[in-house]
Amino acid sequence: MIRPAYPRSPKILLGGIAHLGRLIDKIRLRHAGQIQDYNYITVGFDKYLIDFLGIDPKAFEQRVLVGGTDDEVLTWVRGNGRELSEQEVTQWSQGLLAAGPKDEAARERFQDRLQEIATKRGVSISSLPSVTTWADVIELDEAHL
Repeated sequence: MIRPAYPRSPKILLGGIAHLGRLIDKIRLRHAGQIQDYNYITVGFDKYLIDFLGIDPKAFEQRVLVGGTDDEVLTWVRGNGRELSEQEVTQWSQGLLAAGPKDEAARERFQDRLQEIATKRGVSISSLPSVTTWADVIELDEAHL
């Protein structure tokens, strides 16, 4: 069985920024035809990150598609987004990675995601590792965890 291509974990920091490397991977993989069903740029963690950085999502996508290293893309982000202190970046990244469901509707979506993962694996939810954050759910779904 061929393992599907996954973007890197949202927990891997690029320039201290959670999820940035993952978003770069999602753009590259999507345009290479290797992933189809991912939330993409306008929703979820992607949108939250784009808004935090203060960058234009289409311009960012185009910059990633030009090619280059992650560090070159990071330099572009720093030059085209809003100015951020290290403290702001650290607090934002920690908050993103600690985020879990905050209300009943979100708790239901969280449990639904866990059920989908369990179903894909052919196991019960109770046999999955215990997770409490959205980043953990992503890692669990993509077998990073």
